Amino acid sequence: MIVYSVNEVIELAVQIEQNGYAFYHEASKRKDLDDESKALIEHLRDEELSHEKTFLALRDDKEMGKLELTQDWELVSKYLKTIVDARIFNSKDAAIQKATNAKDLMEILDFAISFEKDTLLYFHALKDSIDLPSTRKVLGRIINEELSHVLKLTDYRNSLR
Repeated sequence: MIVYSVNEVIELAVQIEQNGYAFYHEASKRKDLDDESKALIEHLRDEELSHEKTFLALRDDKEMGKLELTQDWELVSKYLKTIVDARIFNSKDAAIQKATNAKDLMEILDFAISFEKDTLLYFHALKDSIDLPSTRKVLGRIINEELSHVLKLTDYRNSLR
């Protein structure tokens, strides 16, 4: 049975953000985007990069050694692995391929919404399993930003229908 350390879970969060960045970066290169769509995608791309830096800083934080995990960390760790394994973007290459091969803007938005929802699940599970207040605060902020991504993408998609 695989149980991740907190450091490994943070590394997975970094990878999630890198894959999201790769998707949005590749999507922003598409010639079929109007200016408003391109601006939204570039904004989300830049936020993925910001989140990656935040997670890297967390991993390097001296307080990481003091993290207190919930008693059910083994179960939480398995759940986190399930989320990561089921992600729509399992790698940077998969993310780039989804952005490149999407038939249109609506499909790009659908992929992005699905990815952002998976990311939210992951970060909520992570936040609920860590007791260190400073880390929970950072995760709470990132969760709010990821939620805003879902809402922005959904509103934008709905406005195009």
